[in-house]
Amino acid sequence: MKEILYSTKFVNLMASKRKGKPDWVYAHRPNAGNVVIIIPLIHKKEGEYTLFLITKRPPVVEEYGEKFCVEFPAGLVGDENSFETTDEAFKKELLEETGYEASNFKIMSENLVSSGGLTSEKSTLAVAEIFDTVKKAVPVDDGGVIIERIEVPLQDVKKFLNDIQAKGYYMCAQTLAGVYYLFG
Repeated sequence: MKEILYSTKFVNLMASKRKGKPDWVYAHRPNAGNVVIIIPLIHKKEGEYTLFLITKRPPVVEEYGEKFCVEFPAGLVGDENSFETTDEAFKKELLEETGYEASNFKIMSENLVSSGGLTSEKSTLAVAEIFDTVKKAVPVDDGGVIIERIEVPLQDVKKFLNDIQAKGYYMCAQTLAGVYYLFG
């Protein structure tokens, strides 16, 4: 049994009630049943690349100062359209955040949780195969959250991630999972 302790448009603070008493507090997204994490696999003449976003996330900034995060493109399923499917969200978020359209998406993992003790949020990871490298849209900055987009040759991903972490950037857990599937 659960109880809403505090509610906002995008996040609810919930309490799990076992034995009739609230005994665990967690965050829940009331308007999104899933999160899509997109692992771009960009096929260029000179080789294969992936694309990372450098973001400035308000919770990280508030708690740790002016820190940046390294992420793959991602988004909520159903936050703007309650009838949106996961497949539709993959296409929409890739286009919005990168300007690219994928030839196909290959689901690599479903029901991935990043912090099961803190949030009920679950994610689906997919590799997006991108052969047409002409951008179809101008990417959004998501209200100033997305600071930069960096395309990295696949053979340089490990070095890139090591270098960016040495600079003090934070790494999203879903991004590391995505890198695992990119090379798995």
